[in-house]
Amino acid sequence: MSADITVDRLSYRYPDGTAALHDVSLTIDKGEIVAVLGPSGAGKSTLFRCLAGIDSPTAGTIRLDGTNLASLRGKARRKTLSRIGLVFQEFHLVGQASVLSNVLIGRLANANPATSLLHWMSRSDREAAVTLIAKVGLAPQLRKRADALSGGQRQRVALARALAQEPTVLLADEPVANLDPVLAAAVVDDIVRMVSEQGLTAMLNLHDVTLARRVAKRIVGMQAGRVLFDLPTDQVTDVLLSQLYGGDTGPSARPSNTPGTTLPTLIEALEVTL
Repeated sequence: MSADITVDRLSYRYPDGTAALHDVSLTIDKGEIVAVLGPSGAGKSTLFRCLAGIDSPTAGTIRLDGTNLASLRGKARRKTLSRIGLVFQEFHLVGQASVLSNVLIGRLANANPATSLLHWMSRSDREAAVTLIAKVGLAPQLRKRADALSGGQRQRVALARALAQEPTVLLADEPVANLDPVLAAAVVDDIVRMVSEQGLTAMLNLHDVTLARRVAKRIVGMQAGRVLFDLPTDQVTDVLLSQLYGGDTGPSARPSNTPGTTLPTLIEALEVTL
């Protein structure tokens, strides 16, 4: 099951007053796969953090299936945000834990709080995690420690963990910026395949124009915190891309050195004992 996202005149300022987003408006329909392009500093990652509920917009609204995220509190907010799966540039895995343990972390949103605090997960949770691990091609690494995996394998674990929470929306924020082009294409293909199989709505923040054109139905171009264009992929011309990147129409732009978003402390610290 997928969900639609409506962003209306969204703005965001950092605590020091620097504006990162200016009146951003978007509508992502159920089941769409949308790529977001733009140079470093365009506000793409800030937009994704706002969509995920990590940062609170300075102005404007975000609606998930018509529900205004800003109107939610407590359990209702946590339940709604659990419908949004996240994959980041930084993998945010528990290095000493196994692949299975890391993926099981994604089940915590739906697990019994009492038993999950004791690091015990149900048989159905384990079966769901194992199935996802197999689908991303990591069945042989099921018991291997996350810090023993390659970069591409770690990102696939992160993808399986995000999908384990049974989201309706998947946000992938620069998911392959640390990978070589061939491996990056393979990982993005896996993301799109899994999203399509599960009928999810997806937004991918990418730096590779060629890759975005291949996998997305729509491309949103962002520049200096604003939406420069929002078009079907076949209408995104080289001229538009030149304007977006200031004349550089190469296949990719170098990512910034801004640290990745930190996941909640529980995800950083918890290892599920199997």
